[in-house]
Amino acid sequence: MSDTTSSPQDFAATVEQLETIVERLESGELSLENALTAFEQGVRLTRDAQQRLDTAELKVRALSEDSEGRLNVTPFAGPDDAKNDLKDVPKDDAEEDSKETPPW
Repeated sequence: MSDTTSSPQDFAATVEQLETIVERLESGELSLENALTAFEQGVRLTRDAQQRLDTAELKVRALSEDSEGRLNVTPFAGPDDAKNDLKDVPKDDAEEDSKETPPW
């Protein structure tokens, strides 16, 4: 198995590599030694990905600060934003669907 973590790659490539490693580990076809090597590579990739996310978060925070250094938080409306999905639902139904269900 080649060590591809020595060359920098983008975040998406790191995630793809992690998915491939997980699939190989879940297949059950690797020897113990190869499974351990794959697991170690997965841990390195995970740490690299987490570091990239932390760096990106710091950059976003730096760009989002106002002139007095306070964080200017603006909600992010992503593709999973429930409000977009509920715009055609009658108001009573929309309110019921948007409530969180308790974990119990």
